[in-house]
Amino acid sequence: MTAAGIIAEYNPFHLGHAWHIRQTRAALGEDLPVVCVMSGHWTQGADCAIVPKWLRASLALQGGADLVLELPTPWAMSSAESFARGGVALLHATGVVEYLSFGSESGTLEPLLQAVEALESPQYTQRLRQGLEQGLSFPAARQMATQSPCLSSPNNNLGVEYLRALAALHSSMKPFTIPRRGVEHHAQEAAEGFASATYIRRLLRSNQQKQAEGLLPPGTTGQLEQVSSLYHGERAILATLRTMTAADWAALPDSGSSEGLPDRLREAARQALTLDGFYALAKTKRYTHARLRRLALSAFLGITLADRPPLPPYIRVLGFNRRGQELLKQMKHTCSLPILTKPAHAKALDGPARRLFEGECRYTDLYGLCFPAPLPCGLEWTTNPVRLES
Repeated sequence: MTAAGIIAEYNPFHLGHAWHIRQTRAALGEDLPVVCVMSGHWTQGADCAIVPKWLRASLALQGGADLVLELPTPWAMSSAESFARGGVALLHATGVVEYLSFGSESGTLEPLLQAVEALESPQYTQRLRQGLEQGLSFPAARQMATQSPCLSSPNNNLGVEYLRALAALHSSMKPFTIPRRGVEHHAQEAAEGFASATYIRRLLRSNQQKQAEGLLPPGTTGQLEQVSSLYHGERAILATLRTMTAADWAALPDSGSSEGLPDRLREAARQALTLDGFYALAKTKRYTHARLRRLALSAFLGITLADRPPLPPYIRVLGFNRRGQELLKQMKHTCSLPILTKPAHAKALDGPARRLFEGECRYTDLYGLCFPAPLPCGLEWTTNPVRLES
């Protein structure tokens, strides 16, 4: 049984996500199982997921997915390159995924493959360095170095990183892209019956469930009893940032290689009264807002460079239906990584894998502070995967 793989955040699962799954099956086979690698409680935009990962996995299963696996936080809350590398590595490791399906603004592979070629060219590193020396941010310097317009679009950019990850891992998975439909990635409005997850989260967090209802699969809003927001955890985050030394900042992913950044972050944290104030004090042309947000949350969660091995060392199952259960049976013979189908399986992990799981327990405990009524600690050890009987 071969399957299609999708890497996503589903934060929350909306009509555009359901359309992507339907279009994947329409093109590759109506009976094709769909395996989703999904971010856990912390996302690439350096935000807390709108609802717990098990509920988001359940919504994905209701929306057409068959098996939902977790992209561990150190990859989920990272740059596009690391996000893509972690997700592709997990799908590749299953041994059952034949296609990697993703949305893109281009809708075709050719311009994405051209961008990959430019990124892998001998001249790229020198041109990138020149852009950075001119004070450009990394994304701007990267686009200038490649002369590739598609890198300015978020889904195209991520698609390029998926293609690079497939090549780097020597994966036989076949890439397949679907044109992104409706609004842009961060658009603050709806169009053609679709809306960005960013817009939907804003509606949900401002108690506008009625307005969000038509942008989500039927019955979704009734399952969202309370939603998270960094607003509830802001004081806790600031408390952590105020205790950070320059050496602490330098130990975080995506920080230590930048000369002067750790000192700048330490001073900004000591002066800031809010998270937005911290970002404003720390930001320069070179350091993007997204990068600073990831650094602040990495500090809060205690994620260091040592907490992210080169590739994810295990597969964590968040949910499955009957077809997904059949895939799991097949993966017992094809998967190259340990498969955690219940929390107790983590007790058998050791080394970097055990450290990663214990880190995930801490990240989830801190995630619980981002709700109006905080969630209890220990959910990683007490919550089993969602099972949808269909």
